[in-house]
Amino acid sequence: MAEHNRMQQIIDIMVKNGWRITEQRRMLAEIFTKTEGYLSPKDVYDLMTVQYPSVSFDTVYRNLRLLSEMGALEQFYFMDGGLKFRGSCTTHHHHHLICVNCEKTLTFDYCPMETSLTLPGDFKIINHRFEVYGICETCQKEA
Repeated sequence: MAEHNRMQQIIDIMVKNGWRITEQRRMLAEIFTKTEGYLSPKDVYDLMTVQYPSVSFDTVYRNLRLLSEMGALEQFYFMDGGLKFRGSCTTHHHHHLICVNCEKTLTFDYCPMETSLTLPGDFKIINHRFEVYGICETCQKEA
């Protein structure tokens, strides 16, 4: 049931942003619903071409970036693995600790943006992300 709700959340975000829900877009939502970890654009492309062999890499990449801008996906840049995406958690505001070795991600609710910030000019913040990269406890023990 939770999987269906996550997929519906992604589809609802697409609809809210004026997207027509095609079978390919439904499959994109399904891919990120069934995957817990991070996917590179190439990973998503490879999964999409199984069912849609004519889909272009550019189309997949463009859709991933747009879904990220809409808030349906979170994007992260890994030093070794490049840009990767995963489904967003839309239930509460949190930030991430990300292991650079195994990509395990832990969430934490502390938000540095809740402290008073002195910003130059009349800068108005509309969104933010905060990720901390390091090595998880398991990888430290294996080293």
